Amino acid sequence: MPSFDPCRSFRKLAYNNALANLRLHTACGLLQPGEFDATRVSFFPSICATLNHILTVDWFYVDALEGGSLGAKAWEIEQPCPDIITLTTEQAVVDARLVTLCEALSPEKLVATIDIHRADRIQQERMEDVLAHLFQHQTHHRGQVHAMLAGTSVKPPQLDEFIVADDAKFRGDELAALGWSEDKLMR
Repeated sequence: MPSFDPCRSFRKLAYNNALANLRLHTACGLLQPGEFDATRVSFFPSICATLNHILTVDWFYVDALEGGSLGAKAWEIEQPCPDIITLTTEQAVVDARLVTLCEALSPEKLVATIDIHRADRIQQERMEDVLAHLFQHQTHHRGQVHAMLAGTSVKPPQLDEFIVADDAKFRGDELAALGWSEDKLMR
């Protein structure tokens, strides 16, 4: 019987995050002119604004998880990527950083305290708690974009087929695009 690996869930969530973002950004790339930045009903006023929020918060937390001090500079520009092509590229870069970080996790790193550089203070948290918060944040806002897509010309894509082995038949395109294998996802 295999031993329990407390880092495995975080690796799988990082893989899920990258795969779901790829699928969601691919769908957004099919939007008709004007739909990407059209005003919509949600926490943020558009698909563009929501995806930019995911990106800048990812920059903030991934930097802190890596030991950096980027802090509030991460969102100095509220919407740094005005188009889906630039946004997709930037999101893929930060997603790869998060995957790399999670692949290098150890139980000791998970319980280590990290510094999060806020505008007026340094917040200290356990790495495992920050990772859990980050994955929840990403999922929350991807859900909002998914709902907003329902009011566009593009059908919202399935975003929950990236964790369990039985869903392998649904994620081949995304795995191929990232150069990943099923073995990578299941270890």
